[in-house]
Amino acid sequence: MSDVITRLMLVGLAVICCFSLTFAQSPEFNEPWKSPSIAIVIDPFEGNAIDWDQLATDKRVVAIIHRATIGDRIDKKYAERKIEAKKRGYKWGAYHFGKPGDPIKQADFFLETVKPEADDLIALDLDGIDPAQHMSFEDALAFIQHIKTRTGRYPLVYGNNLVTKAIAEQFGNHELFAKTHLWYARFKKSVTDFPAGTWKTYTLWQFSSEVNCTTADRSACLYTVPGTEYDMGGRLQRHD
Repeated sequence: MSDVITRLMLVGLAVICCFSLTFAQSPEFNEPWKSPSIAIVIDPFEGNAIDWDQLATDKRVVAIIHRATIGDRIDKKYAERKIEAKKRGYKWGAYHFGKPGDPIKQADFFLETVKPEADDLIALDLDGIDPAQHMSFEDALAFIQHIKTRTGRYPLVYGNNLVTKAIAEQFGNHELFAKTHLWYARFKKSVTDFPAGTWKTYTLWQFSSEVNCTTADRSACLYTVPGTEYDMGGRLQRHD
């Protein structure tokens, strides 16, 4: 999947009990965003416009996970949006888009850019299985371990169904991958073939993108957040 398309896949779902990485995972794979007890989390990048006042009208939106770095480049909107989001009371998260190259340098670059606070979510985006275009799984393990060594916690791992299935088949219940939480990208209303193996279920479910939600037909969007483009939306937070 291309870098551009990946960066547009910005609608999702999370089932978490709080945003400071204390998760309550759920096996629910059938339109969980319809539950009013689940809160939305948007995840933009620099190419997405945000109308903050319009966004504030959706009281289900509680947090933002923003792309911080991609390979060796900083997202141009990351710093200013972090300030704005925290000023408005949103919880905050950041992700690194993994590219080919030294994973330790990428991890250090990500942390130096993000400087994560204790309650900030951090994540690694593994967007494909071709190591010529995306961070390899072996390098991902090095990235994850380095993040754990430096911060004392594991990042989430973002993966579409192809990536999640490949990791499950190649690594099974790998001791390091299995300690992370999964940010699962699958653009449909329900999932009956989740590739369990490395992860038993998702922690975040990214359920929509321009693949199944277009500007020409917003009625097809599974959830629309005011003040955002068609390809932005949420994760979610269950209030148990």
